[in-house]
Amino acid sequence: MKTVLLIDDEQRMLDLLSLYIEPYGYRCFKKNSGPEGIEFLQQNKVDLVILDIMMPEMDGWLTCEKIREFSDVPIIMLTARSEKEDIVKGLKKGADDYLVKPFNEEELLARIEAIMRRTSRTSHSEDIIKFGDLLINQSTYQVTFQEKEIVLTPKEYALLSLFLKNLNKVFSREHLLMSIWGLKAETEDRTIDSHIRNMREKLRQANFPVEKYLKTVWGVGYKWISSK
Repeated sequence: MKTVLLIDDEQRMLDLLSLYIEPYGYRCFKKNSGPEGIEFLQQNKVDLVILDIMMPEMDGWLTCEKIREFSDVPIIMLTARSEKEDIVKGLKKGADDYLVKPFNEEELLARIEAIMRRTSRTSHSEDIIKFGDLLINQSTYQVTFQEKEIVLTPKEYALLSLFLKNLNKVFSREHLLMSIWGLKAETEDRTIDSHIRNMREKLRQANFPVEKYLKTVWGVGYKWISSK
């Protein structure tokens, strides 16, 4: 069964979307804010995200941008405004399609099915992240090195995926907290260091030369370098 994550601050809209979608064989997960949706995505794989633009705390544009830092999941954005600038802005942030409210059931389903057809043709190759003999299977959440499985916690998996999708990019601890922990205020910088340390040790025990690639940027955070 295909899965869809619905992110909207209006419960009525969440209920309406699921009412439209679920009879056609989709399982819906509902989240009321951008941070809640991001946190769910970091722990769960879905086939599609339907994301409202106008939300308090974190709008749809910023939510889309944050999702794109760790996931290539297809995103349809919902907007109550049809201005070209809003639509272009969403597409530039990484959205795959958009719908202008109000919309009807047929239009929504047609756009969902079009995206599903398009992504199903390329999903197999995109499910695998490769860094030499280090592989991440995004469908099964398995990490292997030279065909030996490395068991990571969900947070360690999210960190490793983020690094390998953004080679040579320096991530501050604050950025990692926001991306991986979903803006939880009670989480501290040392939590990042602890998870990085544990992830390094697990990779090291699997004989992956993690010290060559995962670098500490003193006073800032971490980066994964591409050069060997």
